Amino acid sequence: MRDHVVIFGEMLWDCLPSGPVAGGAPMNVALNLHQLGLNSRLISAVGRDEDGEKLLGFLGDFGLPLDLIQTKEDHETSKVLVDTSDPENIKYTIVSPVAWDFVTWNESMDKAVEEADAFVFGTLGVRNAESLKTLIKLLHHPTLRIFDANLRPPFYDFEVIETLLGFADILKINEDELEIFADYFQTEATIEDLCFYLDQHYPMEIICVTRGSKGALIYQKGKMFDHPGYVVQVQDSIGAGDAFLSGFIKTYLEEKSPEDILDFACKIGAFVATKQGGTPRYSEADIEGLG
Repeated sequence: MRDHVVIFGEMLWDCLPSGPVAGGAPMNVALNLHQLGLNSRLISAVGRDEDGEKLLGFLGDFGLPLDLIQTKEDHETSKVLVDTSDPENIKYTIVSPVAWDFVTWNESMDKAVEEADAFVFGTLGVRNAESLKTLIKLLHHPTLRIFDANLRPPFYDFEVIETLLGFADILKINEDELEIFADYFQTEATIEDLCFYLDQHYPMEIICVTRGSKGALIYQKGKMFDHPGYVVQVQDSIGAGDAFLSGFIKTYLEEKSPEDILDFACKIGAFVATKQGGTPRYSEADIEGLG
């Protein structure tokens, strides 16, 4: 059974007016995969501080392995300052630098990636040269490599993105990121045109484009597979895209059809959107009960 997944990137506290909430896309993906019964491990870092202890405690309560999470003496645990004074224009300040900017390579993480069935990475977690150097070294393993673009202005660089695309077997982007990619690569801002361009220039198996409440699409070897998504009563959309990716990974590793992959991924994304926060507790039976 293919179920070992390693995820590389940020873990943090979203500092909301109502209080701190644990987050970060890679951490959310690791937790979702764990709840779906996969063996997931997170490569990241926290500071040797109270926030770091609490974040590790939060992950420990889920039973997620902590062995690949480093503790940094000289850098604090990550925080994102959230300004909700204008609900129509919520502002985020991602504090920099923080502990996960300085993830250093070691043999344990290298062995974990080498032996994994899939390795997931994004752009925010490598905004610093130290973590980028570590990721590039890990990407040389021929493990299934899944690139979740997860662009967070101003913390991305297309020179880095082009390097990461060169390693990616699967790319996941959303509609907004599609427009940014299309502008950079000078293609039409349509799913068909961008996917065709990327397919011609990079050695990818699949490109997945998420469209929020409108579902998602898979481009594979010139074919398009579409899913309209599930209509649900949304509590908040925090973490819905991370849940989608987790559902995608699970069913892809199970060698399901593109149609079944999209159905389950859209279903879990919609389910998480009916809950508050990015990492609600659930079982796979809860997901299947959605529709």
